[in-house]
Amino acid sequence: MMDEQEFRRAAEGALESLKRHLIAREEEDDAGFEVEEQNGVLNVVFEEPPGKFVITPNTPVRQIWISALATSFKLEWEAGQGFVLPRTKEALTPLVDRLIQERREG
Repeated sequence: MMDEQEFRRAAEGALESLKRHLIAREEEDDAGFEVEEQNGVLNVVFEEPPGKFVITPNTPVRQIWISALATSFKLEWEAGQGFVLPRTKEALTPLVDRLIQERREG
C-alpha cells in the first residue's frame, strides 16, 4: 500500500485532473451542473433537479470516495491506471462522466 504522502500526491493530481475535465464540461450549454472545490473536496452541484455528487479523498484507507446517486463508490489506486472502481475497473473521470449521464437519464 502506498504511504500517506504518496497517496496525497496521487489523489490531489487525480482530483485536479477531474476538476479541469468537469470545468470544461460545465461550460457546455446543457451541462446542468457546476463544479465547486472546498478543502480538497470536489462537489458537482446540479441545478434541476437539485442534487450533488461529493468526491473526496479518504487518506486513512487510501481511496477516493464518490457519493452519487444514493450510492458510495470507493476507488482504489492501481499502478499504471490511477484510481479505479475495483468491481468495474472504471477510472475516476470516466466513472464520474457515466454517473452524470445516468443522472441525466434517470
